[in-house]
Amino acid sequence: MDLEAYKKKAQEQEDWSPGWEAIDNAFKIIYPHQKPRHYATNLKTRANLGGDQYLDGYSIYMSEYGYQHVVTYGMSELYCNEESFGGKWSGWGYEMTFKLVAENLQNSLWTLNMLANLAFFTNTQESYLEKLQFIVGDGKSLDRTTESAITGLIVTHDTEISGVDTPHGRLEFLQLVGITQKELEWIMQYQETEENTKKIQELIYRMQDDNPYLATDMKRTKNYV
Repeated sequence: MDLEAYKKKAQEQEDWSPGWEAIDNAFKIIYPHQKPRHYATNLKTRANLGGDQYLDGYSIYMSEYGYQHVVTYGMSELYCNEESFGGKWSGWGYEMTFKLVAENLQNSLWTLNMLANLAFFTNTQESYLEKLQFIVGDGKSLDRTTESAITGLIVTHDTEISGVDTPHGRLEFLQLVGITQKELEWIMQYQETEENTKKIQELIYRMQDDNPYLATDMKRTKNYV
């Protein structure tokens, strides 16, 4: 699609959102017959209207493998924007995903606040996520409503959803994976060395022996280091 075709489609379809469409289409490959539960942020709270919310919404899919699969909308360029057409990256170049072992949707809604906080940090501090990065918490459970050994996060490419090229540039799906405090401290030993990313990848491989899709189970007590 060239710029003229982009402009024409935008004029013909006033509600066309090519970035949003790209996210939906990527997930349809894995969930072809499933309509996700979508949670939109309140318009008045969105950053472009003076609020503090940098995401427009979230979709949650139920995987056949027993976890809720969450994806964000808003880290990439969602709507028609001629200035963004043909860019190298769409917005920040990624959307965040998270896979949570949970019996129902209600038990996974806390993850939306976590993702919103990460989006806020990225946009206000201009510090974006990258593959094989770790995120330190405060030593407490990621889910404030339950006790858990899972206190930190690592970042990798989503194990199921491939990145796509959009009219606004490349869009990757970065999956956040919960890790225990012990695993986090093991990674942090190598924080200032070239070994750091290698150790995070090593941890991922160890976890995938039991958990190939890297779904976060807040009841997990086993450590992989």
